[in-house]
Amino acid sequence: MNNRTVTIVLPAPADEVFAYLADIENLPDWATDFARELKVVDGRHKVVNGLGELFFRIEADERTRVIDMYAGPTEEQTAIFPTRVVALPAGASAFTFTMFQAPDAPFELFDGQYWSLLREMDNIRHRFGAAA
Repeated sequence: MNNRTVTIVLPAPADEVFAYLADIENLPDWATDFARELKVVDGRHKVVNGLGELFFRIEADERTRVIDMYAGPTEEQTAIFPTRVVALPAGASAFTFTMFQAPDAPFELFDGQYWSLLREMDNIRHRFGAAA
């Protein structure tokens, strides 16, 4: 299974980065390709993007700073996007995001999603004052 992991270093405390990324309401601010719109339908979050509407949820653990993101066409068919915020010396932090190619997704789609992720990581860098 193809996968890609991207890690960025940010000049901000891990707790601050975690709080921002774990808040689903902030998703459209940084995931500008993936979440062109975030809406709530029957109490559940959905993102709208070029592929249509996807169910989306976040499970975050403040103690470990793990943020598991789930997205899919139905609530039963979601893919996991595991992420984590790590504290670094001098008040900095690292954010790591892993994505997996879905079994039925063409490589071109997966590769395009990877390039979108890189652009979105720049949004996070900008949000926390890091150089791209």
